[in-house]
Amino acid sequence: MTGREGGEEQSRLADDSRLECRICWYLYDPAEGDAVQQIEPGTPFLELPGHWRCPQCDAPPNAFLPVEG
Repeated sequence: MTGREGGEEQSRLADDSRLECRICWYLYDPAEGDAVQQIEPGTPFLELPGHWRCPQCDAPPNAFLPVEG
C-alpha cells in the first residue's frame, strides 16, 4: 500500500478495482487512468502517487469507495 488512508476496505482492493468519490461521484477506473493528472491507463488505485486527489472536487483518496460489480 502506498500511504492510502482508506483503511481495511481499500487494503483488499484488486488491481482492477474501480472506486467512486463519495463527494462528487467521480469514478476512478484503472483501465482508463486519469488524463487530468497524467496517470497512465492500467494504474491501480493503490499505486496512485501520494499527491493524487480527485480530479473533479480535489477530495483525498480516502474519500473513495470501491464500486461493486
